[in-house]
Amino acid sequence: MIEYAVLYAYGAICIALLLNLWRLLVGPSGLDRILAVDTMVINVIALIIIYGIEQGSTHYFEAALLFAMFGFVSTVAYCKFILRGDVIE
Repeated sequence: MIEYAVLYAYGAICIALLLNLWRLLVGPSGLDRILAVDTMVINVIALIIIYGIEQGSTHYFEAALLFAMFGFVSTVAYCKFILRGDVIE
Protein backbone atom coordinates (compact mmCIF):
# COMPACT_ATOMS: atom_id res chain seq x y z
CA MET A 1 0.00 0.00 0.00
CA ILE A 2 2.85 2.38 0.79
CA GLU A 3 4.18 1.87 -2.74
CA TYR A 4 1.04 3.44 -4.19
CA ALA A 5 1.26 6.38 -1.80
CA VAL A 6 4.90 6.95 -2.73
CA LEU A 7 4.11 6.84 -6.45
CA TYR A 8 1.22 9.27 -5.98
CA ALA A 9 3.47 11.59 -3.97
CA TYR A 10 6.15 11.48 -6.68
CA GLY A 11 3.57 12.38 -9.32
CA ALA A 12 2.02 15.22 -7.33
CA ILE A 13 5.37 16.75 -6.42
CA CYS A 14 6.64 16.50 -10.00
CA ILE A 15 3.53 18.30 -11.25
CA ALA A 16 4.10 20.97 -8.61
CA LEU A 17 7.72 21.33 -9.75
CA LEU A 18 6.62 21.79 -13.35
CA LEU A 19 4.13 24.49 -12.33
CA ASN A 20 6.84 26.22 -10.29
CA LEU A 21 9.18 26.08 -13.26
CA TRP A 22 6.50 27.73 -15.37
CA ARG A 23 6.13 30.52 -12.77
CA LEU A 24 9.91 30.91 -12.68
CA LEU A 25 10.11 31.37 -16.44
CA VAL A 26 6.96 33.47 -16.95
CA GLY A 27 6.80 35.35 -13.63
CA PRO A 28 6.07 39.03 -14.24
CA SER A 29 8.29 40.28 -11.40
CA GLY A 30 11.39 39.33 -9.50
CA LEU A 31 9.37 38.61 -6.40
CA ASP A 32 7.35 35.98 -8.26
CA ARG A 33 10.58 34.34 -9.36
CA ILE A 34 11.96 34.33 -5.80
CA LEU A 35 8.80 32.69 -4.52
CA ALA A 36 8.92 30.13 -7.33
CA VAL A 37 12.50 29.17 -6.48
CA ASP A 38 11.68 28.96 -2.77
CA THR A 39 8.70 26.73 -3.50
CA MET A 40 10.86 24.58 -5.77
CA VAL A 41 13.30 24.12 -2.90
CA ILE A 42 10.44 22.95 -0.68
CA ASN A 43 9.29 20.52 -3.37
CA VAL A 44 12.80 19.11 -3.81
CA ILE A 45 12.99 18.63 -0.05
CA ALA A 46 9.72 16.71 -0.24
CA LEU A 47 11.15 14.54 -3.05
CA ILE A 48 14.22 13.77 -0.94
CA ILE A 49 12.04 12.80 2.03
CA ILE A 50 9.78 10.61 -0.12
CA TYR A 51 12.86 8.89 -1.55
CA GLY A 52 14.16 8.35 1.99
CA ILE A 53 10.85 6.75 2.96
CA GLU A 54 11.03 4.54 -0.10
CA GLN A 55 14.60 3.44 0.64
CA GLY A 56 14.10 3.15 4.40
CA SER A 57 17.22 5.18 5.19
CA THR A 58 17.60 8.09 7.60
CA HIS A 59 20.48 9.66 5.68
CA TYR A 60 18.07 11.25 3.25
CA PHE A 61 16.27 13.05 6.06
CA GLU A 62 19.53 14.64 7.15
CA ALA A 63 20.23 15.66 3.56
CA ALA A 64 16.76 17.21 3.36
CA LEU A 65 17.43 19.19 6.54
CA LEU A 66 20.70 20.54 5.16
CA PHE A 67 19.00 21.41 1.88
CA ALA A 68 16.24 23.24 3.80
CA MET A 69 18.77 25.33 5.70
CA PHE A 70 20.61 26.20 2.49
CA GLY A 71 17.33 27.11 0.76
CA PHE A 72 16.26 29.37 3.62
CA VAL A 73 19.58 31.23 3.76
CA SER A 74 19.70 31.71 -0.01
CA THR A 75 16.12 33.01 -0.12
CA VAL A 76 16.80 35.51 2.66
CA ALA A 77 20.01 36.67 1.00
CA TYR A 78 18.31 37.14 -2.37
CA CYS A 79 15.39 39.05 -0.82
CA LYS A 80 17.84 41.29 1.01
CA PHE A 81 19.63 41.92 -2.27
CA ILE A 82 16.35 42.83 -3.99
CA LEU A 83 15.31 45.20 -1.18
CA ARG A 84 18.61 46.94 -0.47
CA GLY A 85 20.81 46.23 -3.47
CA ASP A 86 23.52 44.78 -1.25
CA VAL A 87 23.83 41.54 0.70
CA ILE A 88 26.69 42.42 3.02
CA GLU A 89 26.35 45.68 4.90
